[in-house]
Amino acid sequence: MTFSRRGFLGATATSLAFAAFSARAQDEALEAETYLNEVQGYGALVPDPKGMIDLPPGFRYQVISQAGETMSDGLLVPGKADGMGCFGVDAERVLLVRNHELSVSDIYNGAFGLGERLIDRIDRSKVWDFQNGQRPLPGGTTTQLYNLKTGQTERQHLSLAGSLVNCCGGVTPWGSWLTCEETTIEAGLEVGKDHGWVFEVPSSHVGLVEPVALKGLGRFKHEAACIDPRTGVVYLTEDVADGLFYRFLPNDRRDLAKGGRLQALGLIDAPEGGDTRNQEEKSFPIGGWKAAHWIDLDGVDNPYDDLRRRGHAKGAAIFCRGEGVFFGQGELYFACTAGGAAGSGQIFRYVPSAVEGQAGEKDRPGKLQLFVESQNDRVLDYADNLVVAPWGHVIVCEDRYSDTLRNHLRGVTPQGKIYTLARNVFTGNSEFAGACFSPDGGTLFVNLQNPGVTLAITGPWASVKA
Repeated sequence: MTFSRRGFLGATATSLAFAAFSARAQDEALEAETYLNEVQGYGALVPDPKGMIDLPPGFRYQVISQAGETMSDGLLVPGKADGMGCFGVDAERVLLVRNHELSVSDIYNGAFGLGERLIDRIDRSKVWDFQNGQRPLPGGTTTQLYNLKTGQTERQHLSLAGSLVNCCGGVTPWGSWLTCEETTIEAGLEVGKDHGWVFEVPSSHVGLVEPVALKGLGRFKHEAACIDPRTGVVYLTEDVADGLFYRFLPNDRRDLAKGGRLQALGLIDAPEGGDTRNQEEKSFPIGGWKAAHWIDLDGVDNPYDDLRRRGHAKGAAIFCRGEGVFFGQGELYFACTAGGAAGSGQIFRYVPSAVEGQAGEKDRPGKLQLFVESQNDRVLDYADNLVVAPWGHVIVCEDRYSDTLRNHLRGVTPQGKIYTLARNVFTGNSEFAGACFSPDGGTLFVNLQNPGVTLAITGPWASVKA
């Protein structure tokens, strides 16, 4: 793999980091069996001689993008890569739209370089917001054209500029990416506008998109989104300890900017709408199902950052740090990073009503299942972004910054049994993020937020033993 001289670590720092890999790998060898599998999966992980990620036998990875590289538009790949979506172009090529979870303080970790020396390369009218009215805010998205056959990146560019803390998001059935701001910072001394919105980025667009906040989807600490292709309903997670699980019923399912109704999920027959966290009281058994209903919300522009509290007062259920959400075959899965009695995370499954969002839903409600609740942080810890694999397993990114536990990619079978797919052994132990598959199912793309690399993983996917 080749790392750009413009990498954010700098050439010297990068060389030192790689020189330290062998020593780090020796340290990690002591931890090689600290993870626990409930089912075999792909077998024991093989230590990576390059010291980045350990994978099972027969699997390999390639670094296909790194923070600090010069992109096709002359800007730099921003840091803190997070959520990501994959879109097919033709038989050989895919587009990856990638979030960058950059806050105001990360101003020099963005696309414009130190001193924002590259700022004249963009049209400032296509920047959503600025710091102090001058510097484009560093969050947003980049888009990468990747060739599956050659293993080469053919083009990458900045595609959304001026947003903040773009954490995760979700793909749409019409080929765009919904990117979510995980912040509710208000217009004031540092920023010119309120933040906490969802923006849409068409995957095929070259250059910066016109930034349009989809305000009907609410203003809160958004994490992720997914869309049911049957109904057009958008489902949304909120990354706070007392958050809600939302859905948006669009007026026009192909144009989310035209507004709609924002609602929150409550549990039928549960006290005060339900508390799914299982922390003060274990009220939701693992594997159990509960009927759901949906509560209309008002004031979704949320100027006082109290939408979730108002929603709960009306009967919405509480979830502990909603994270990734992905729509599979007639059902969706979403993670709650710190939920459960052990505080190590939960995964929920929701099966929509046959008449979701329509008249008659009250008599035929959707159902929510507590699919997984981690009892042991060495089996699953802090589930974050997730994706449903082509073979029906849920692939989960872990996000626990720890001195003793490494972050992993985990697989979860349809029976809720967990195995290990990869381990981060790079110094710093950052989160995995943005897991997504190529349309042919042969390549898993994922980010390591630090050092800001995007990886393409290939291997014998059909050999899983569950």
